Amino acid sequence: MNFPVFFTKEKAGTTVFRNEATMSTSAPRKILIIGGVAGGATAAARIRRLDESAEITVLEKGPYVSFANCGLPYFISRDIQKRSSLILQTPEGFFSRYRVNVRTKTEAVKIDRTAKSVTVRTPAGEETLGYDALILAQGGSPIVPNLPGVTQEHVFKLWTIPDMDRIHKFIEEKKPAAAVVAGGGFIGLEMAEALHARGIAVTVAELAPQVMIQMDPEFGAMVKAGLEAHGVSVRTGAGLAEIRPGTVLLSDGTQVPADMVLLSIGVRPELTLAKEAGLDIGASGGVLVDETMRTSDPHIFAAGDMVEIAHKVHGRKVRIPLAGPANRQGRIAGTNALGGSMKYRGALGTAVVKVFNATAAATGLTEKAAREAGFETGTAYVFKDNHVTYYPGGSQLSLKIVYDMKSGALLGGQAYGEHDVEKRIDVLATALHGRMTLDDLAELDLAYAPPFNSANDPVNMAAFIGQNHRSGYSVLKTPAETAAERASNGGLILDVRTIGERNKGPLEEALHIPADELRDRLDDVPKGRPVYLLSKDGFLGHTSAQIFKAAGWTEVYNIAGGYLAAKFVPGWNFR
Repeated sequence: MNFPVFFTKEKAGTTVFRNEATMSTSAPRKILIIGGVAGGATAAARIRRLDESAEITVLEKGPYVSFANCGLPYFISRDIQKRSSLILQTPEGFFSRYRVNVRTKTEAVKIDRTAKSVTVRTPAGEETLGYDALILAQGGSPIVPNLPGVTQEHVFKLWTIPDMDRIHKFIEEKKPAAAVVAGGGFIGLEMAEALHARGIAVTVAELAPQVMIQMDPEFGAMVKAGLEAHGVSVRTGAGLAEIRPGTVLLSDGTQVPADMVLLSIGVRPELTLAKEAGLDIGASGGVLVDETMRTSDPHIFAAGDMVEIAHKVHGRKVRIPLAGPANRQGRIAGTNALGGSMKYRGALGTAVVKVFNATAAATGLTEKAAREAGFETGTAYVFKDNHVTYYPGGSQLSLKIVYDMKSGALLGGQAYGEHDVEKRIDVLATALHGRMTLDDLAELDLAYAPPFNSANDPVNMAAFIGQNHRSGYSVLKTPAETAAERASNGGLILDVRTIGERNKGPLEEALHIPADELRDRLDDVPKGRPVYLLSKDGFLGHTSAQIFKAAGWTEVYNIAGGYLAAKFVPGWNFR
């Protein structure tokens, strides 16, 4: 917070607001908040903690003001048994604890900026409410495509508690045998698992070439493989074309059985009220706000899924519709609606999703996004157990970091595995917030004991790999770069995996010489061609590159991530 705040009651109905910049006395401020759930409810609670006399009113179009929308899929799966546990606060509870006047089933239909009032529609009719400061926290709404059959009773979206109730009731009463989930993002994957847990055969249909487009393609492929390993059918490159009773027609012409359909193809920010009021809309399609969450109207603030904010890595304005940023924005908007000057410095888009017994998570920029943002991008992969291999119970963790080749600055990270994935991504998110470089990551002193980690954490290891690449000590080529370059330069893939490793995924076009035999068989490697070293995970490729360098070879490259990364990248034909 940028100022020390003191609130004292001078007399009934009057509050003195003091900070380093101002010393003023004012009547109780009327704060009107449109929208509850994350941003709006947080703003209301924050305002009350700062000012006991403020008149706070929250308007919510639906019947619930504060509920755990991120928990809805877990009620469908029955991981969460009590519906009531998802209702975080009721209007009565809000008033009892915070003296906030919550009006549910009340829709704001017009903002009069000149009069500083809002027209609302209620079950009893329309009325007008005045404000000193207005906070918009309307969030967004699921996109419902205009498709034949989309209005049928077995077609659902999941955004509110009534949506959840409708899905649960349908499953209980109709006992559907097959379902199609349209969309392979966070909610789509959570719902695929939830419906599978209810004994329903699930097909995920994603129009994009991969599920989890928030991650790079190889991680989308890992998630897809994890879904399929648990019996979920995944169709990428195919969206919905028509919904029929009992089946869905996909855009590639195939039909899929579907006794129910869950639409999860994206979220559209709720902008009708803001646009009609003449508030500025940003280039990314969200309400334009400054660092204080103030809109183009000095008396109106906005927070949550409906706003555009700065991305902390490249500084460009983006929309990041996630609960964490929405809550923090609501806190700042509430503070500043009272005259404060707290600043919101943006977000990284840090996110995590459960995929059966695995976890996928990401923060910052993907490799693709970093390149599009103009960075000279480097990548490093680590495929390593979540703790030392000699301690039982470990499982492979796949980690990728993205960095700037010029400065060494960390740009982003992604991970997938069964254990401790979110731990590594949280470390990287913290590093991004602190603008750390590869050198900083290499020096991080992270906790180690055999049941929890290795002496060098995967984050440290990824930084070492990036340092070696930037220095030219061990030059990397991504699997995608290798496939593209070989098409034009006729480069040789030298497979240095052990015989056992190679047998798990042979690559017939490669020359196979195990790393342990390489020093004695250098003459078997054709000269005059670039050499790309393929190992299991990149480690033996790094070791082999040093053998070639010592022998005077120059065009030798280690394939980043080795086989474990390349097998998920198009252009590689492992058997």
